[in-house]
Amino acid sequence: MTILVIAAHPDDEVLGCGGTIARLAQEGNDIYIAILGEGITSRYQRREEANLALVENLRRRAQKVAKLLGAKGVSIHSLPDNRFDTVPLLDIVKIIEELVGRVRPQAIYTHHAGDLNIDHAVTHRAVVTATRPIPGQSVREIYAFEVPSSTEWAFQQFHPAFFPNFFVDISATLEIKLEAMRLYESEIRSFPHPRSSEALYAIAKRWGTFVGFEVAEAFELVRAIR
Repeated sequence: MTILVIAAHPDDEVLGCGGTIARLAQEGNDIYIAILGEGITSRYQRREEANLALVENLRRRAQKVAKLLGAKGVSIHSLPDNRFDTVPLLDIVKIIEELVGRVRPQAIYTHHAGDLNIDHAVTHRAVVTATRPIPGQSVREIYAFEVPSSTEWAFQQFHPAFFPNFFVDISATLEIKLEAMRLYESEIRSFPHPRSSEALYAIAKRWGTFVGFEVAEAFELVRAIR
């Protein structure tokens, strides 16, 4: 199966489904990753003040992460960090339509619509829009993942809240996920931040208890067509 992971920022692909990417790759699936935003520039008062060397470093890290996870390729775009809502939705939809047309995935993993981070919410809507189930559409399944420090920090105040109903056993690939996250030196944090290694392990343990696994990643099924 060909699978496309669409993330807003470098590190979201790891936080949301790094263990699942590694497992699916090990099982022989063709995994491609698309990162829509540049990352990091929102930490500056003005986007043009951002350190471009840090942005480029994130891009290099994303390439290394994709290789570690077993993805066949990663495409990195340059949408403005935490400013996706300033870009016409159609422009983002067109990026995703081009990706889908080129990769022809049967399944997509992407952000949840109710995240606190506006880029995540916009990405979700753009993905669903770009993959409308018209004749010839290759995408049969869409899964929404959580991103620690964004999904839970919405405190279920934004509709829809994250209610996972699909779980993946990542007992064999959790360490790869944690190693991949450590490659994103500028994004990982110290415990008890949700993006710390300790917190990511605890989150995986918690989801595992929901379904009888040691550790798991959780997703919300958006659409499946058989």
